Parts: sequence; C-alpha cells; structure tokens
Amino acid sequence: MDLEKHPQKPVAPADPAFADPAPAIRASDADRDRIADILRDALAEGRLDAEEHSERIDAVYRAKTLGELEPLVRDLPAAQRSEPDPVPHAYGGDDEPTGPAENLIAVFSSSTRKGRWRVGRRTNAIALFGNVEIDLTEALFEQRLTVINATSVFGNIEVRVPENISLRGSGSGIFGNFEVLTLEGANPEAPVVVVNGYSVFGNVEAKPKRGRRISDLHDRLRKHLG
Repeated sequence: MDLEKHPQKPVAPADPAFADPAPAIRASDADRDRIADILRDALAEGRLDAEEHSERIDAVYRAKTLGELEPLVRDLPAAQRSEPDPVPHAYGGDDEPTGPAENLIAVFSSSTRKGRWRVGRRTNAIALFGNVEIDLTEALFEQRLTVINATSVFGNIEVRVPENISLRGSGSGIFGNFEVLTLEGANPEAPVVVVNGYSVFGNVEAKPKRGRRISDLHDRLRKHLG
C-alpha cells in the first residue's frame, strides 16, 4: 500500500468537556471548617432553614474531597468571595484556634477530660478495652466549631455537652452502639460540637447533660457584637 496516497487524517484536539477530570483534591479540616462557617452565616441570614442547614453540615463532615464540598455552598453569596472572612471568635481565647488535635486514649484503662478546660478545634478519642469520658459542660470554647473523632473497640466513649449548644454527629456501630442525640442551639452563634467515628463491639454516646448550660453565652455574644 502506498502510504503517500492515503495520508492519515490529523487527530482533532480533545474536547475539554470530555477530557479526563483532574485528580480529586482531598479536603482538609480547614476546608471543611470554612464551608461550615459559610453555612452558619447562611442560617443566621435566613438563606437556609434549620433542616437544610443540618443536612448540609452532615454532608460537610462526610465529604472527602474539595469537589464534594463546593456544591454545598454554590448557591450562597458568601461562596463567591475570593477569600473567606475570618470567623469571629465570641467565646474567648486567642484569635487563632489551637493547632494540633488533643488525643484521649484509653487502652485497658480510662481517660477523662472534664471541668474548666479549653476545648481545641479537634479531639481524637480512642477507647480499646477502656473508657473515655469527655465532659464539655464547663469547658471554654475557643472557636465555634469543635470536632471529636471517636473510635471505640470493645470500649466506651461518652461525650456530654451543655444544653444550649448544637450537637451533631455521623458514625456507625459494628456489633456495637454509636448514638449522637442531635441538638440545635436556639442561638445561631452558639458553639457546634460534631462527633464522628465508629464503634466495634463497643459504645459511643454523645448527648446533652440536663441542667447544664453555657450561662454567659449571651453576655459573650453581646460583648462581641457590641
């Protein structure tokens, strides 16, 4: 065959619409917190009702990539800003949240955090044939959002929070129990505690402690907003 008489047709450039998507970028804790802050503002402004806000927040902490986070705020004005505004800290402490996560580990033992203590942005609780107790009823919240990652294997993890904050969570129990009693604070600026994780032949339980409230929450908010 004479190749000169049958030249090959040039290959057309690929249509960008059908090009392979870029590799998904993993979302960081800071990325999730930024989206959660946008949703909080939307709730306070009346752009989202409580049910929509709760559903989107749950999706935030299930998201693994930035691509999963972006659609959650695509219809909100705050998402159009080039850089998010810093989140006001109305709960005392430094302007920046604490960096590394605090670890509470109980292996054939017990670990307890309670009383007057400063809550960091993230806490990892691990119970292996042991017991972990986290009592936030007298704690000082240095930021609005606090995430507790709970892992219980033949162990027990209990989280107690004040009645006037928001409590949410997502997890599973494998031959065990994972229970988070969802709570929505009446004040949209109240702290939010999210408990994520799982239990295997164990127990993870998070719920409000009756009669315990952040008594000076409204005073702190007035001082901040004033």
